[in-house]
Amino acid sequence: MWPRVDDMRTLELGTPGSLRDRLSALVLAGTKTATATLLAEYAEEEEALETPGEVLALLDSHGTVLAELRVTAVTTVPFGEVPWSFAEAEGEGYTDVAHWRRVHADYWQDSEGRVITDDTPVVCVHFTRTTPLSD
Repeated sequence: MWPRVDDMRTLELGTPGSLRDRLSALVLAGTKTATATLLAEYAEEEEALETPGEVLALLDSHGTVLAELRVTAVTTVPFGEVPWSFAEAEGEGYTDVAHWRRVHADYWQDSEGRVITDDTPVVCVHFTRTTPLSD
């Protein structure tokens, strides 16, 4: 199960450290409004998919809540069909959807040892940032 904070599920982007710090900063700046997770991770963690309207607590590398995020849309698509509009919403500077696919396949392979194919189900979550919990 994923951690909970004040009855909210949490969102921890990337791996702890510089990657998580960079991705969280993009969310706080309003640049990153989407994130991708492998469907298999939900099953492994016995978690349901997020639902539109759900509020998530964005955590930093130390487990501190940075902000609340409201889920606006959730779709599950095969890796090879993730659209450019989603890759662009991730706000990480991808040049095209092929670039997004290379970076994500490498990340999931390197950090989690997963082999990604065009058929691998990916959960695409869109969100908006609400007010930060503290300054």
